[in-house]
Amino acid sequence: MKTTLLHPMYFGSIEQYVTMAQSDSIVFENEDNYQKQTYRNRTYIYGANGKLLLTIPIKHIGNGTKQLYKNVRIENEFPWQLHHWKSLQSAYRTSPFFEYYEDELIHLFEKRKDFLLDFNYECMEVIFDCLQSSTSYSKTRDYQKDHEDRNDMRILVSSKKEDTYELDTYIQVFSDKHGFIPNLSILDLLFNEGTNTLTYLENQSIS
Repeated sequence: MKTTLLHPMYFGSIEQYVTMAQSDSIVFENEDNYQKQTYRNRTYIYGANGKLLLTIPIKHIGNGTKQLYKNVRIENEFPWQLHHWKSLQSAYRTSPFFEYYEDELIHLFEKRKDFLLDFNYECMEVIFDCLQSSTSYSKTRDYQKDHEDRNDMRILVSSKKEDTYELDTYIQVFSDKHGFIPNLSILDLLFNEGTNTLTYLENQSIS
């Protein structure tokens, strides 16, 4: 029985979804401190000029005080949802499956969101629905640095780490201009591969 421990991400990376697709059970870290420059509040898509970063602005409490991830609030003074949705439309409107999934995703960008972690879980549930995946998961009840009984893949949340897996290529909208860019947001794979996405995730070689 392979139980994998992961961080919830904003439209998580393809590596994260490969890990989930090939795990028997999933546990999400729900009790850790928030850290900057991670996929907790950012995701990368493939825009006309190459790799494009989308970041959810958060409210900082200052004074160097650490916040629990689950307590981090989204800064809604900036119309980030409109910006992100327009960026997705611009990047993927010509992809094979954008229109197929558009109606399932757009509501995430139309209603105000307050807590980052809650929103990330919501995004993930929508992706599971798009994949027609029956994936279930649990959440940690306390923070532990080490988990000997679990496959600890929390490192995948770091946006600075080297890619963990050698992912198969697939056709991307702008690959004729900038080549293949691996391990983008799961949305890139979904809009380009559509109903084949889950099969792709299950067939990647991970060790």
